[in-house]
Amino acid sequence: MTSSTLPPNDAAPTTNRTQGLKPTVFWRIAEDIPQSLNWVLICLSIIVPFVTWWLISGLPNVNSAFLPSPTDVVSAFQRLWEKGFLLEDTLASFIRVGVGFLIAAVLSIPFGILMGTFASFAAMLEPIVGIVRYMPAPAFTPLLIIYLGLDEAPKITLIVLGTLFYNILMIMDAVKFVPKDLIEATYTLGGNRFQVLLRVIMPYVVPNIIDTFRINIATSWNMVIVAELVAAESGLGKRIELAQKFFRTDEIFACLIILGVIGFTLDLIFRAILRLSCKWAIE
Repeated sequence: MTSSTLPPNDAAPTTNRTQGLKPTVFWRIAEDIPQSLNWVLICLSIIVPFVTWWLISGLPNVNSAFLPSPTDVVSAFQRLWEKGFLLEDTLASFIRVGVGFLIAAVLSIPFGILMGTFASFAAMLEPIVGIVRYMPAPAFTPLLIIYLGLDEAPKITLIVLGTLFYNILMIMDAVKFVPKDLIEATYTLGGNRFQVLLRVIMPYVVPNIIDTFRINIATSWNMVIVAELVAAESGLGKRIELAQKFFRTDEIFACLIILGVIGFTLDLIFRAILRLSCKWAIE
């Protein structure tokens, strides 16, 4: 029976409902918006908060010591740069995050894949990983100082503890979503467990691993600020602590903006890595 001879009741209800919807651009569900609108909204997301900040800080009853204006913050940038603090502190924090996050990434990939692939590994490790994950990493700071001293080791260890377990669980969940049909097809074609792991599971979860790192690197930056607030001679966290001690809110705002710019840049880098290395996973 052709579609022209189908009775009215057999017509696809989804199509009829879709045709009845009013056309829209802004309120599209699960669809892309035009590129021009996308760029307009991106610009507004930055301009609107910035203008709001500028207007509120300019009100006569607002004390600049509590809410510095954008001009005050620019002056703080210049002051920190001329003294050499800006580059020194940013570089110190960046190195700590880089080392700590790299260690957490290297450890989390094999553990996450093994726990997601083999139920036996999940039974052994998931309970303890889940328990430690709910222990706030900053609570380990006193112990880390006692065990490791005041040098770089406790700061980097805190970053590892604050990032590792989230990475493991997110990678494990990604492995669990590998279609069983792909695994069964590999066995049918004569593949063994090792080949399934390397040729099916690993390529499938690589995009999810990159996305996991993109999300959880923010946790590493949170941890380094906590570590530097407690015990450090340099770093953005230390600079924020000194600014708070001397009530220099403009310098606090400057450091927060630096952290935001670094985070946004890293997010773009991870997105670019995902596009370039996992083209098969991008529609």
